[in-house]
Amino acid sequence: MTDFNTMIIEEFRANEGRVGGRFAGAPMVLVHHRGRRSGTEMVSPMVYLAHESDDRVLYVFASKAGAPENPGWYFNLTSAGEASIELGTGTYPVAVREVTGADRDRIYGEQARRYPGFAEYEKKTEGIRTIPVLELTRVA
Repeated sequence: MTDFNTMIIEEFRANEGRVGGRFAGAPMVLVHHRGRRSGTEMVSPMVYLAHESDDRVLYVFASKAGAPENPGWYFNLTSAGEASIELGTGTYPVAVREVTGADRDRIYGEQARRYPGFAEYEKKTEGIRTIPVLELTRVA
């Protein structure tokens, strides 16, 4: 996965935030976070959903392609409560908040409607875990 992510990160940076292949046309963000145990700085590429009316907010999904466990970055982000993102050609600090309940279901449902792979991930995790939705809000 690291080599795959490295290729996406390089392509993202070389093309002003756009990538091709299976992610062609999908909104992509690079999320910078620090390992909660290791302290190592990491970058994770993620497909996101923009907030419907607030351009400071976007949502990312801890799907891990439908794996039975949450991705490591989910724990890093929720324990830190902050991160930074590369969006297009800019880099911004963000506050991190987990979205739950009906709001989570509505947001995840919209992502699954736009990108059917997310609906498949949810089917794979049914009865095992609920895929977390994280809200990333730009801070001054």
